Amino acid sequence: MENKPNAMGSLFKSAGDYFETRVDLLKLKTVDKSSDIISSIVSSLVISLIIAFAILMLNIGISIWIGIILGKSWYGFLIVGGFYALLAGLLFIFKYRWLKGPVNDFIVKKILN
Repeated sequence: MENKPNAMGSLFKSAGDYFETRVDLLKLKTVDKSSDIISSIVSSLVISLIIAFAILMLNIGISIWIGIILGKSWYGFLIVGGFYALLAGLLFIFKYRWLKGPVNDFIVKKILN
């Protein structure tokens, strides 16, 4: 009879250890997923910033070049600005299909993998 209380105590201790281990595992998985998502976002932002700077310089060059061809420098900037206004309008119209959907899919895929 004396072994039964010891067995129950050992069982409760094992169950408590199992619960603590599961909680620790959940914490580690959460940290792993969070760090993976944050590192993906930060690296994408850095690359996007570099690309944006390169595109800015390219657009200034194209604007000056078009302005030289047309005879007035502000014509080039007006044309390039109009192009980007058109592009912004298209992105606004199709933002859910082109931007929101792929970003949502990326985040869900990162969380579930």
